[in-house]
Amino acid sequence: MTHRVIVIGGGIAGLAAAHRLSELASTSARNIEVKLLEASPRLGGSIATERVSEFLVEAGPDSFITEKPWALKLCERIGLTPRLVSTQSAHQKIYIVHDGKLVVLPEGFFLLAPTRLWPFIQTALFSWPGKLRMASELFLPRGDVNGDESLGAFVRRRFGDEALERVAQPLVGGIYASDPDKLSLGATMPRFKEMERTSRSVIYAMWSAQRERAKSAKSAETGSGARWSLFVTLAGGMQELVDGLAQRLPNGSVQLNCAATELKCNSNGSWSVAVGSKEIIEADAVILATPAFRAGDLLLPIDNSAATELKAISYASTATVSLAYRRKDFPQAPNSFGFVVPAIARRKIMACTFSSLKYPGRAPEDCILLRAFVGGSLQPELFSASDDEMEQSVRNELASLLGVTAAPIFARLWRHPNSMPQYHVGHEARIQRVETALGKFPTLALAGSAYHGVGISDCVRTGEEAADKIYARLSR
Repeated sequence: MTHRVIVIGGGIAGLAAAHRLSELASTSARNIEVKLLEASPRLGGSIATERVSEFLVEAGPDSFITEKPWALKLCERIGLTPRLVSTQSAHQKIYIVHDGKLVVLPEGFFLLAPTRLWPFIQTALFSWPGKLRMASELFLPRGDVNGDESLGAFVRRRFGDEALERVAQPLVGGIYASDPDKLSLGATMPRFKEMERTSRSVIYAMWSAQRERAKSAKSAETGSGARWSLFVTLAGGMQELVDGLAQRLPNGSVQLNCAATELKCNSNGSWSVAVGSKEIIEADAVILATPAFRAGDLLLPIDNSAATELKAISYASTATVSLAYRRKDFPQAPNSFGFVVPAIARRKIMACTFSSLKYPGRAPEDCILLRAFVGGSLQPELFSASDDEMEQSVRNELASLLGVTAAPIFARLWRHPNSMPQYHVGHEARIQRVETALGKFPTLALAGSAYHGVGISDCVRTGEEAADKIYARLSR
Protein backbone atom coordinates (compact mmCIF):
# COMPACT_ATOMS: atom_id res chain seq x y z
CA MET A 1 0.00 0.00 0.00
CA THR A 2 1.28 3.46 -0.93
CA HIS A 3 0.70 6.40 1.38
CA ARG A 4 0.73 9.90 -0.10
CA VAL A 5 1.98 12.79 2.00
CA ILE A 6 1.60 16.37 0.81
CA VAL A 7 4.08 18.95 2.07
CA ILE A 8 2.78 22.48 1.53
CA GLY A 9 5.63 24.99 1.36
CA GLY A 10 9.04 24.64 -0.24
CA GLY A 11 11.19 26.64 2.15
CA ILE A 12 13.93 24.95 4.16
CA ALA A 13 11.42 23.43 6.63
CA GLY A 14 9.30 21.93 3.85
CA LEU A 15 12.36 20.63 2.03
CA ALA A 16 13.69 19.06 5.24
CA ALA A 17 10.30 17.40 5.85
CA ALA A 18 10.02 16.05 2.30
CA HIS A 19 13.60 14.79 2.36
CA ARG A 20 13.14 13.12 5.73
CA LEU A 21 10.02 11.31 4.53
CA SER A 22 11.87 10.07 1.43
CA GLU A 23 14.80 9.05 3.62
CA LEU A 24 12.57 7.06 5.96
CA ALA A 25 10.75 5.40 3.07
CA SER A 26 14.00 4.34 1.39
CA THR A 27 15.24 2.59 4.54
CA SER A 28 12.03 0.69 5.24
CA ALA A 29 9.39 -1.35 3.46
CA ARG A 30 6.89 1.51 3.57
CA ASN A 31 5.80 2.97 0.24
CA ILE A 32 5.43 6.71 0.70
CA GLU A 33 4.76 9.11 -2.14
CA VAL A 34 5.82 12.65 -1.29
CA LYS A 35 4.39 15.68 -3.04
CA LEU A 36 5.85 19.07 -2.24
CA LEU A 37 3.70 22.02 -3.31
CA GLU A 38 5.39 25.43 -3.60
CA ALA A 39 3.43 28.53 -4.58
CA SER A 40 6.42 30.42 -6.00
CA PRO A 41 8.57 29.53 -9.03
CA ARG A 42 11.53 28.39 -6.90
CA LEU A 43 12.41 26.43 -3.77
CA GLY A 44 14.21 27.73 -0.71
CA GLY A 45 12.03 30.57 0.54
CA SER A 46 14.28 33.41 1.68
CA ILE A 47 17.41 31.37 0.97
CA ALA A 48 18.95 32.27 -2.39
CA THR A 49 22.53 32.72 -3.61
CA GLU A 50 23.63 34.71 -6.65
CA ARG A 51 27.00 34.59 -8.36
CA VAL A 52 27.96 38.02 -9.71
CA SER A 53 31.27 37.72 -11.57
CA GLU A 54 33.74 36.71 -8.82
CA PHE A 55 31.37 37.68 -6.01
CA LEU A 56 29.05 35.32 -4.13
CA VAL A 57 26.00 37.17 -2.81
CA GLU A 58 23.38 35.86 -0.37
CA ALA A 59 19.82 37.14 -0.63
CA GLY A 60 18.77 35.88 2.80
CA PRO A 61 20.39 33.73 5.52
CA ASP A 62 24.12 33.38 4.96
CA SER A 63 24.87 30.65 7.53
CA PHE A 64 23.51 28.39 10.24
CA ILE A 65 24.48 27.80 13.85
CA THR A 66 26.37 24.62 14.76
CA GLU A 67 25.39 24.78 18.45
CA LYS A 68 22.00 23.48 17.29
CA PRO A 69 22.94 20.24 15.52
CA TRP A 70 20.07 19.59 13.09
CA ALA A 71 21.30 21.45 10.00
CA LEU A 72 24.85 20.20 10.51
CA LYS A 73 23.65 16.60 10.76
CA LEU A 74 21.48 17.05 7.67
CA CYS A 75 24.51 18.29 5.73
CA GLU A 76 26.39 15.18 6.84
CA ARG A 77 23.60 12.88 5.66
CA ILE A 78 23.32 14.44 2.21
CA GLY A 79 27.05 14.61 1.62
CA LEU A 80 27.63 18.36 2.02
CA THR A 81 30.12 18.19 4.90
CA PRO A 82 33.14 18.71 2.59
CA ARG A 83 31.49 21.93 1.40
CA LEU A 84 31.09 23.47 4.87
CA VAL A 85 33.10 26.60 5.63
CA SER A 86 33.80 28.15 9.05
CA THR A 87 34.01 31.87 9.80
CA GLN A 88 37.37 33.56 9.37
CA SER A 89 38.77 33.93 12.88
CA ALA A 90 40.99 36.88 11.95
CA HIS A 91 37.95 39.15 11.62
CA GLN A 92 35.75 38.06 14.53
CA LYS A 93 35.22 41.50 16.06
CA ILE A 94 31.76 43.09 16.03
CA TYR A 95 31.16 46.83 16.32
CA ILE A 96 28.27 48.83 17.75
CA VAL A 97 27.24 52.26 16.48
CA HIS A 98 27.58 54.67 19.40
CA ASP A 99 27.64 58.49 19.26
CA GLY A 100 27.97 58.38 15.49
CA LYS A 101 31.03 56.12 15.54
CA LEU A 102 31.81 52.41 15.44
CA VAL A 103 32.83 51.14 18.88
CA VAL A 104 34.07 47.56 19.21
CA LEU A 105 31.96 45.22 21.31
CA PRO A 106 34.15 44.40 24.33
CA GLU A 107 35.91 41.06 24.05
CA GLY A 108 33.99 38.46 26.01
CA PHE A 109 30.68 40.35 25.89
CA PHE A 110 27.98 37.78 25.15
CA LEU A 111 24.62 39.22 24.02
CA LEU A 112 23.59 40.66 27.38
CA ALA A 113 26.55 40.78 29.72
CA PRO A 114 30.35 40.66 30.02
CA THR A 115 32.32 37.48 30.66
CA ARG A 116 35.68 39.30 30.84
CA LEU A 117 36.33 42.15 33.27
CA TRP A 118 39.16 44.26 31.82
CA PRO A 119 37.72 44.77 28.29
CA PHE A 120 34.41 45.70 29.94
CA ILE A 121 36.09 48.29 32.18
CA GLN A 122 38.02 49.82 29.25
CA THR A 123 35.16 50.11 26.74
CA ALA A 124 33.73 53.48 25.78
CA LEU A 125 30.44 51.83 24.89
CA PHE A 126 28.99 52.33 28.38
CA SER A 127 29.12 55.17 30.88
CA TRP A 128 30.59 54.52 34.33
CA PRO A 129 27.11 54.58 35.94
CA GLY A 130 26.03 52.11 33.24
CA LYS A 131 28.99 49.83 33.97
CA LEU A 132 28.30 49.90 37.70
CA ARG A 133 24.63 49.12 37.09
CA MET A 134 25.57 46.11 34.98
CA ALA A 135 28.13 44.90 37.52
CA SER A 136 25.51 45.09 40.27
CA GLU A 137 23.74 42.18 38.59
CA LEU A 138 26.13 39.92 40.47
CA PHE A 139 24.36 40.85 43.70
CA LEU A 140 20.72 41.11 42.61
CA PRO A 141 18.23 38.59 43.99
CA ARG A 142 16.58 36.05 41.76
CA GLY A 143 13.42 37.35 40.09
CA ASP A 144 10.16 35.59 39.35
CA VAL A 145 11.23 32.90 36.89
CA ASN A 146 7.88 31.17 36.56
CA GLY A 147 6.07 33.42 34.08
CA ASP A 148 7.09 34.72 30.68
CA GLU A 149 8.46 38.25 30.37
CA SER A 150 9.84 40.33 27.56
CA LEU A 151 13.53 40.31 26.77
CA GLY A 152 13.54 44.08 27.30
CA ALA A 153 12.06 43.79 30.78
CA PHE A 154 14.55 41.08 31.70
CA VAL A 155 17.60 43.03 30.56
CA ARG A 156 16.43 46.24 32.25
CA ARG A 157 15.72 44.35 35.46
CA ARG A 158 19.05 42.56 35.55
CA PHE A 159 21.45 44.98 33.81
CA GLY A 160 19.84 48.39 33.30
CA ASP A 161 18.86 50.60 30.37
CA GLU A 162 22.29 51.02 28.78
CA ALA A 163 22.82 47.28 28.43
CA LEU A 164 19.48 46.99 26.65
CA GLU A 165 19.64 50.04 24.42
CA ARG A 166 23.30 49.88 23.40
CA VAL A 167 23.93 46.14 23.06
CA ALA A 168 21.08 43.71 23.72
CA GLN A 169 18.54 45.41 21.45
CA PRO A 170 20.77 45.73 18.36
CA LEU A 171 22.31 42.26 18.75
CA VAL A 172 19.01 40.49 19.34
CA GLY A 173 17.34 42.73 16.75
CA GLY A 174 19.77 41.38 14.21
CA ILE A 175 18.44 37.88 14.89
CA TYR A 176 14.70 38.49 15.27
CA ALA A 177 14.14 41.96 13.71
CA SER A 178 11.91 42.53 16.73
CA ASP A 179 11.13 44.96 19.52
CA PRO A 180 12.77 43.56 22.70
CA ASP A 181 9.94 44.96 24.82
CA LYS A 182 7.57 42.60 23.01
CA LEU A 183 9.93 39.68 22.43
CA SER A 184 9.38 36.65 24.67
CA LEU A 185 12.44 35.79 26.75
CA GLY A 186 11.32 32.18 27.21
CA ALA A 187 10.72 31.61 23.50
CA THR A 188 13.89 33.30 22.22
CA MET A 189 16.60 33.31 24.91
CA PRO A 190 15.57 30.60 27.40
CA ARG A 191 19.17 30.02 28.47
CA PHE A 192 19.23 33.37 30.28
CA LYS A 193 16.00 32.63 32.09
CA GLU A 194 17.49 29.29 33.13
CA MET A 195 20.72 30.98 34.27
CA GLU A 196 18.77 33.21 36.63
CA ARG A 197 16.75 30.27 37.89
CA THR A 198 19.73 28.01 38.61
CA SER A 199 22.56 30.45 39.41
CA ARG A 200 20.69 33.61 40.47
CA SER A 201 23.31 35.82 38.76
CA VAL A 202 23.41 35.68 34.97
CA ILE A 203 26.95 37.10 34.92
CA TYR A 204 28.16 34.39 37.29
CA ALA A 205 26.49 31.70 35.17
CA MET A 206 28.07 33.15 32.03
CA TRP A 207 31.52 33.19 33.67
CA SER A 208 31.08 29.51 34.43
CA ALA A 209 29.98 28.82 30.86
CA GLN A 210 32.96 30.80 29.55
CA ARG A 211 35.35 28.56 31.49
CA GLU A 212 33.71 25.52 29.91
CA ARG A 213 34.06 27.05 26.44
CA ALA A 214 37.72 27.74 27.12
CA LYS A 215 38.21 24.08 27.98
CA SER A 216 36.44 23.09 24.76
CA ALA A 217 38.63 25.45 22.76
CA LYS A 218 41.73 23.90 24.32
CA SER A 219 40.45 20.45 23.41
CA ALA A 220 39.87 21.64 19.85
CA GLU A 221 43.50 22.75 19.62
CA THR A 222 44.60 19.22 20.52
CA GLY A 223 42.28 17.76 17.91
CA SER A 224 39.65 16.38 20.29
CA GLY A 225 37.17 19.26 20.29
CA ALA A 226 34.70 20.96 17.97
CA ARG A 227 35.52 20.97 14.28
CA TRP A 228 33.41 23.95 13.25
CA SER A 229 33.00 27.55 14.29
CA LEU A 230 29.76 28.68 15.90
CA PHE A 231 28.37 29.65 12.48
CA VAL A 232 29.11 27.85 9.22
CA THR A 233 28.07 28.23 5.61
CA LEU A 234 28.60 26.35 2.36
CA ALA A 235 31.41 27.12 -0.06
CA GLY A 236 28.96 27.91 -2.84
CA GLY A 237 26.45 29.68 -0.61
CA MET A 238 23.34 28.52 1.23
CA GLN A 239 21.68 27.70 -2.08
CA GLU A 240 23.77 24.52 -2.00
CA LEU A 241 21.67 23.22 0.89
CA VAL A 242 18.45 23.92 -1.00
CA ASP A 243 19.76 22.29 -4.18
CA GLY A 244 21.22 19.35 -2.26
CA LEU A 245 17.85 18.55 -0.69
CA ALA A 246 15.88 19.10 -3.91
CA GLN A 247 18.17 16.77 -5.88
CA ARG A 248 17.54 13.97 -3.40
CA LEU A 249 13.77 14.08 -3.68
CA PRO A 250 12.07 11.59 -6.00
CA ASN A 251 11.55 12.74 -9.59
CA GLY A 252 8.25 14.53 -10.03
CA SER A 253 7.66 15.09 -6.32
CA VAL A 254 8.11 18.88 -6.48
CA GLN A 255 5.43 21.09 -8.02
CA LEU A 256 6.35 24.78 -8.39
CA ASN A 257 3.89 27.62 -9.05
CA CYS A 258 1.42 25.40 -7.25
CA ALA A 259 -0.44 27.20 -4.45
CA ALA A 260 -2.67 25.20 -2.14
CA THR A 261 -5.94 27.11 -1.89
CA GLU A 262 -8.04 24.90 0.37
CA LEU A 263 -7.54 22.08 2.84
CA LYS A 264 -10.23 19.59 3.80
CA CYS A 265 -10.16 16.76 6.32
CA ASN A 266 -12.27 13.85 5.09
CA SER A 267 -14.43 11.66 7.32
CA ASN A 268 -11.96 8.76 7.13
CA GLY A 269 -9.06 10.93 8.29
CA SER A 270 -7.56 11.47 4.85
CA TRP A 271 -7.06 14.91 3.29
CA SER A 272 -8.06 16.76 0.16
CA VAL A 273 -5.92 19.66 -1.00
CA ALA A 274 -7.29 22.07 -3.58
CA VAL A 275 -4.69 23.50 -5.95
CA GLY A 276 -5.73 26.50 -8.01
CA SER A 277 -9.39 26.64 -8.92
CA LYS A 278 -9.97 23.07 -10.10
CA GLU A 279 -7.38 20.43 -9.16
CA ILE A 280 -7.90 18.35 -6.02
CA ILE A 281 -5.07 16.18 -4.66
CA GLU A 282 -5.92 13.43 -2.20
CA ALA A 283 -3.48 12.53 0.55
CA ASP A 284 -3.14 10.37 3.65
CA ALA A 285 -1.28 13.09 5.54
CA VAL A 286 -0.36 16.75 5.24
CA ILE A 287 2.56 18.81 6.54
CA LEU A 288 2.01 22.58 6.58
CA ALA A 289 5.42 24.24 6.16
CA THR A 290 4.09 27.69 5.34
CA PRO A 291 4.18 30.96 7.30
CA ALA A 292 1.81 30.82 10.27
CA PHE A 293 -0.72 33.21 8.74
CA ARG A 294 -0.92 31.04 5.60
CA ALA A 295 -1.34 27.89 7.69
CA GLY A 296 -4.10 29.73 9.56
CA ASP A 297 -5.93 30.49 6.32
CA LEU A 298 -5.85 26.83 5.28
CA LEU A 299 -6.91 25.59 8.72
CA LEU A 300 -9.74 28.06 9.23
CA PRO A 301 -12.51 25.68 8.04
CA ILE A 302 -10.92 22.78 9.93
CA ASP A 303 -10.18 24.21 13.39
CA ASN A 304 -11.12 27.82 14.00
CA SER A 305 -9.30 28.13 17.34
CA ALA A 306 -5.95 26.91 16.00
CA ALA A 307 -6.33 29.01 12.86
CA THR A 308 -7.08 32.15 14.89
CA GLU A 309 -4.02 31.59 17.08
CA LEU A 310 -1.77 31.08 14.04
CA LYS A 311 -3.06 34.18 12.27
CA ALA A 312 -2.38 36.20 15.43
CA ILE A 313 1.39 35.60 15.10
CA SER A 314 2.71 38.83 13.63
CA TYR A 315 5.54 39.08 11.12
CA ALA A 316 8.14 41.70 10.27
CA SER A 317 9.46 42.52 6.80
CA THR A 318 13.16 42.97 6.08
CA ALA A 319 15.36 43.73 3.09
CA THR A 320 19.03 43.09 2.38
CA VAL A 321 21.13 45.46 0.31
CA SER A 322 24.43 43.96 -0.86
CA LEU A 323 27.13 46.30 -2.14
CA ALA A 324 30.55 45.50 -3.61
CA TYR A 325 33.47 47.93 -3.25
CA ARG A 326 37.17 48.01 -3.94
CA ARG A 327 39.30 47.94 -0.79
CA LYS A 328 40.88 51.21 -1.80
CA ASP A 329 37.44 52.87 -1.61
CA PHE A 330 37.59 52.67 2.21
CA PRO A 331 39.65 55.26 4.10
CA GLN A 332 40.31 52.45 6.57
CA ALA A 333 39.68 48.90 5.39
CA PRO A 334 37.14 47.06 7.59
CA ASN A 335 38.52 44.31 9.80
CA SER A 336 35.50 42.69 11.43
CA PHE A 337 32.39 40.64 10.74
CA GLY A 338 30.37 43.85 10.73
CA PHE A 339 28.40 46.15 13.00
CA VAL A 340 24.94 46.51 14.51
CA VAL A 341 22.93 49.68 14.94
CA PRO A 342 20.91 50.43 18.10
CA ALA A 343 17.41 51.71 17.45
CA ILE A 344 18.20 54.78 19.57
CA ALA A 345 20.78 55.79 16.94
CA ARG A 346 17.86 56.42 14.54
CA ARG A 347 19.72 55.33 11.42
CA LYS A 348 18.28 53.71 8.32
CA ILE A 349 19.93 50.31 8.68
CA MET A 350 19.68 47.67 11.41
CA ALA A 351 23.08 46.11 10.83
CA CYS A 352 25.81 45.57 8.27
CA THR A 353 27.84 42.41 7.62
CA PHE A 354 31.19 42.36 5.83
CA SER A 355 30.36 39.17 3.95
CA SER A 356 33.78 38.72 2.38
CA LEU A 357 35.52 39.06 5.74
CA LYS A 358 33.13 36.75 7.55
CA TYR A 359 33.58 33.88 5.08
CA PRO A 360 36.22 33.15 2.44
CA GLY A 361 35.44 33.02 -1.27
CA ARG A 362 32.85 35.80 -1.27
CA ALA A 363 34.83 38.45 -3.17
CA PRO A 364 38.16 39.00 -4.96
CA GLU A 365 41.10 39.84 -2.68
CA ASP A 366 41.13 43.51 -3.65
CA CYS A 367 37.39 43.96 -3.01
CA ILE A 368 34.97 43.94 -0.09
CA LEU A 369 31.42 42.65 -0.25
CA LEU A 370 29.04 43.85 2.42
CA ARG A 371 25.32 43.76 3.00
CA ALA A 372 23.06 45.95 5.06
CA PHE A 373 19.75 45.00 6.68
CA VAL A 374 16.76 47.32 6.48
CA GLY A 375 13.30 47.33 8.07
CA GLY A 376 12.20 45.05 10.88
CA SER A 377 9.47 45.66 13.43
CA LEU A 378 11.08 48.85 14.80
CA GLN A 379 11.46 50.55 11.39
CA PRO A 380 8.71 49.12 9.18
CA GLU A 381 8.42 52.35 7.18
CA LEU A 382 11.94 51.89 5.76
CA PHE A 383 10.88 48.64 4.09
CA SER A 384 8.32 50.62 2.06
CA ALA A 385 10.95 52.81 0.40
CA SER A 386 11.61 52.33 -3.32
CA ASP A 387 14.65 50.30 -4.37
CA ASP A 388 16.55 53.44 -5.37
CA GLU A 389 15.68 55.21 -2.12
CA MET A 390 16.66 52.21 -0.02
CA GLU A 391 19.99 51.75 -1.78
CA GLN A 392 20.81 55.46 -1.48
CA SER A 393 19.90 55.45 2.24
CA VAL A 394 22.24 52.53 2.82
CA ARG A 395 25.04 54.22 0.89
CA ASN A 396 24.55 57.40 2.93
CA GLU A 397 24.84 55.44 6.17
CA LEU A 398 27.99 53.69 4.96
CA ALA A 399 29.48 57.04 3.97
CA SER A 400 28.74 58.41 7.44
CA LEU A 401 30.01 55.41 9.39
CA LEU A 402 32.76 53.97 7.17
CA GLY A 403 33.75 56.96 5.06
CA VAL A 404 33.14 55.09 1.80
CA THR A 405 31.70 57.54 -0.76
CA ALA A 406 32.66 55.83 -4.03
CA ALA A 407 29.99 54.28 -6.20
CA PRO A 408 29.76 50.53 -5.59
CA ILE A 409 30.88 48.05 -8.25
CA PHE A 410 27.34 46.69 -8.12
CA ALA A 411 24.34 46.58 -5.80
CA ARG A 412 21.78 43.85 -5.19
CA LEU A 413 18.57 44.36 -3.21
CA TRP A 414 16.23 41.64 -2.00
CA ARG A 415 12.98 42.13 -0.13
CA HIS A 416 11.58 39.56 2.27
CA PRO A 417 8.02 40.66 3.09
CA ASN A 418 6.43 39.13 6.20
CA SER A 419 9.43 36.87 6.61
CA MET A 420 10.29 37.18 10.31
CA PRO A 421 7.79 35.72 12.80
CA GLN A 422 7.63 37.76 15.99
CA TYR A 423 7.90 35.67 19.15
CA HIS A 424 5.98 38.00 21.42
CA VAL A 425 5.43 37.42 25.14
CA GLY A 426 3.15 34.40 25.51
CA HIS A 427 4.42 32.76 22.30
CA GLU A 428 5.18 29.39 23.89
CA ALA A 429 1.71 29.21 25.45
CA ARG A 430 0.15 30.14 22.11
CA ILE A 431 2.00 27.37 20.27
CA GLN A 432 1.02 24.91 22.99
CA ARG A 433 -2.63 25.83 22.45
CA VAL A 434 -2.25 25.36 18.69
CA GLU A 435 -0.61 21.96 19.07
CA THR A 436 -3.25 20.85 21.56
CA ALA A 437 -6.07 21.93 19.25
CA LEU A 438 -4.52 20.13 16.28
CA GLY A 439 -3.81 17.01 18.32
CA LYS A 440 -7.10 15.54 17.12
CA PHE A 441 -5.66 15.45 13.60
CA PRO A 442 -2.84 12.88 13.91
CA THR A 443 -2.00 12.97 10.19
CA LEU A 444 -1.45 16.74 10.17
CA ALA A 445 1.78 18.45 11.23
CA LEU A 446 3.20 21.97 11.28
CA ALA A 447 6.77 22.98 10.43
CA GLY A 448 8.62 26.24 9.96
CA SER A 449 10.12 29.26 11.65
CA ALA A 450 6.98 30.42 13.46
CA TYR A 451 6.95 27.78 16.18
CA HIS A 452 10.14 26.69 17.93
CA GLY A 453 12.96 28.85 16.55
CA VAL A 454 13.62 31.07 13.55
CA GLY A 455 17.05 29.83 12.44
CA ILE A 456 17.81 27.39 9.63
CA SER A 457 18.72 24.64 12.08
CA ASP A 458 15.44 25.17 13.95
CA CYS A 459 13.51 24.97 10.67
CA VAL A 460 15.28 21.74 9.75
CA ARG A 461 14.36 20.30 13.14
CA THR A 462 10.66 21.19 12.84
CA GLY A 463 10.53 19.79 9.31
CA GLU A 464 12.16 16.52 10.28
CA GLU A 465 10.08 16.16 13.45
CA ALA A 466 6.92 16.69 11.41
CA ALA A 467 8.06 13.99 8.98
CA ASP A 468 8.90 11.60 11.81
CA LYS A 469 5.46 12.15 13.36
CA ILE A 470 3.65 11.50 10.09
CA TYR A 471 5.77 8.46 9.24
CA ALA A 472 5.17 6.93 12.66
CA ARG A 473 1.43 7.47 12.30
CA LEU A 474 1.26 5.96 8.82
CA SER A 475 3.31 2.99 9.98
CA ARG A 476 0.69 1.96 12.54
